[in-house]
Amino acid sequence: MNIEEIKAGGLPAHVAIIMDGNGRWAKQRGLARSQGHKEGLNSAKRIVAQAASLGIKYITLYTFSTENWKRTQEEVGYLMTLIKGHLRAEFQFYKDNGIKIEHIGDLSGLPKDVQKEILNAKKDPEHFTGTTCVLAINYGSRDEIVRGIKKLVENNVKPEDITEKLISDSLDIKALPDVDLMIRTGGEERLSNFLLWQCAYAEFLFTDTLWPDYTENEFIEDIIKFQKRNRRFGAVPDQK
Repeated sequence: MNIEEIKAGGLPAHVAIIMDGNGRWAKQRGLARSQGHKEGLNSAKRIVAQAASLGIKYITLYTFSTENWKRTQEEVGYLMTLIKGHLRAEFQFYKDNGIKIEHIGDLSGLPKDVQKEILNAKKDPEHFTGTTCVLAINYGSRDEIVRGIKKLVENNVKPEDITEKLISDSLDIKALPDVDLMIRTGGEERLSNFLLWQCAYAEFLFTDTLWPDYTENEFIEDIIKFQKRNRRFGAVPDQK
């Protein structure tokens, strides 16, 4: 199946990825965990570029969770430096591919220099019209929902006026569509507090492939698997 046939087969509008396995990838090769994270960043760049070439509207990457602060100070510091450096260095990559950057997560909980780079990355390509790459940094879904509910309380929204749409609109990105396809690499089969609200009707695909080894070809294979799913959204299939 060629790219044009895949495009014609019905693409997911929103793909979310839990990029798991960087540390294990490095350990298998006798390398420092930092090398796994660095190689994982290269994988992310390749997959985002592939998503853009396919015409997928949104791709959300679980970059750094609220739980990741529990890691060693050295590893957290390296990850912050890696994120900051990537956002600063890869502007031309995003520009060449028409990719717009967005962020979900508690921005205020990040170091000031990382906050600055995220805000600059969001601002610079805001006129780009291709794929939107959403970086989940200092993100936890429960935290996002709590912060959204607090917004409603602060705006004096009455309980009887609260709807699903109102809650969705109070989350970090108002216009972010629900996830169509959730991919998790690294062999684990759980959501790990990622996009719980947005994954209500998502299709899930789990792979044993460690994130640095996840290729564009495997990504395309996962898109094809998605296209073969029968998404009923709670409806009963037609009886024959």
